[in-house]
Amino acid sequence: MKIFLILLLPLLLSCSFDSKTGIWKNIYDVELEEDERFKDFETLYTGTKTFNKEVQVSKDFNPKLEPIQKVLIWDDEFYNQTNKLDNFSYQNKNELVFKSKRISKYEVNNNILFDGENIILTDSKGNIIVYSITKQKVQFKFNFYKKRIKKIKKKLRIILENNLIYIADNLGYIYSVDYVNKKLVWAKNYKSPFRSNLKIFKDKIIVSDQDNSLYILNKFNGEKIKIIPTEDVILKNKFINSLAIKNEDLLFLNTFGSLYSLNMYVNRIKWFINLNPSSDLEKSGLFYSNQLILHDNFILISTDPYLYVLNKSNGSTLVRKAITSTIEPILSNDKVFLVTKDNLLVCLNLLSGKVNYSININKQVRKYLNTKKQKPVSIQSIRLVNDNLFIFLKSSYVIELNARGLIKSIKKLPAKLNTFPIFLNDSILYLDKKNKLVILN
Repeated sequence: MKIFLILLLPLLLSCSFDSKTGIWKNIYDVELEEDERFKDFETLYTGTKTFNKEVQVSKDFNPKLEPIQKVLIWDDEFYNQTNKLDNFSYQNKNELVFKSKRISKYEVNNNILFDGENIILTDSKGNIIVYSITKQKVQFKFNFYKKRIKKIKKKLRIILENNLIYIADNLGYIYSVDYVNKKLVWAKNYKSPFRSNLKIFKDKIIVSDQDNSLYILNKFNGEKIKIIPTEDVILKNKFINSLAIKNEDLLFLNTFGSLYSLNMYVNRIKWFINLNPSSDLEKSGLFYSNQLILHDNFILISTDPYLYVLNKSNGSTLVRKAITSTIEPILSNDKVFLVTKDNLLVCLNLLSGKVNYSININKQVRKYLNTKKQKPVSIQSIRLVNDNLFIFLKSSYVIELNARGLIKSIKKLPAKLNTFPIFLNDSILYLDKKNKLVILN
């Protein structure tokens, strides 16, 4: 764990922030790239009125959050097996302590991983890159693909375990790479593009393809243990199949809107339900959801237009609320924090669905900055950090709010975000727009 050495580097930036110096003038500015995640649903569910009102927080509201966690490893694209983010620790100085040289000249995938010493990332050319933070250089670079498919844009999904990277791609290949001994371990071509995150259970690796078939494979050689077909859809949107594991239960949410629970010891379906609000449930019915999240005996699924809380044991619906989160929600104890299409920050009770508060982020930012500017902010992600909410904007500003939804600060990151930030050893790590690794403390 030599990352501590990096954190001792000289602090490069130290700024104070206020609303009068002009430092805020670019908070609303962001590169014009359309967020199409909900484009398919603008007129699809016209009969459902989604939540869009402001609710004032009560004076006695004081949510009990889960303990702050100091994280040393980030080996899953969605942080861990359950896809549930922690209450991360961070020094919150917003100081740049390290910036690397450009790691890749190609478009990189949004999620980066960390094994305790190395950052692992992939790019659109199919490169797998292992960058050592302590040595400040690329330790290993691997490309599986032959010349005849070199020009095809690759979308790689990865997961780490014991110095091995498991990779599934949009061409139908799944393979394993030993990045310490720098060699390919095994590779299989199942001839159907994979379209999900990956999970590992004991000696099995689990992934799904674009036709919503679930693959349970031997992680030591990639051989098929079982393939479970589920409902296919004709139209494809940007939602990918979602997998999560808790204990022996695998939860699988497919692009048709069906949720399956499987016992991974026997590879059998325990129960399944459909969450697609389309009345005809035809194969052309579109469905969108954020990644499903497991918490205790609950399943949290944020779809358009409903948010569901389900019983993990049998799939029964505990809460069904017409509210849409445009980004992955945050879950801590019995509180859910999310951001709606209307840029409302909403806190609600997991067990009852009651809204504890709902604040208009745009209004609160204008009030904090004492400006009449009307352009809405564009949000990249939300995280729970040091018992506070960090809202990362695509303009690379960060809005920090307390758990009651009151703004504490707005800061500009020293470098623009290009990947989702990860929290490690009291620091924030991400790649900037030039594909340089950035470490903030």
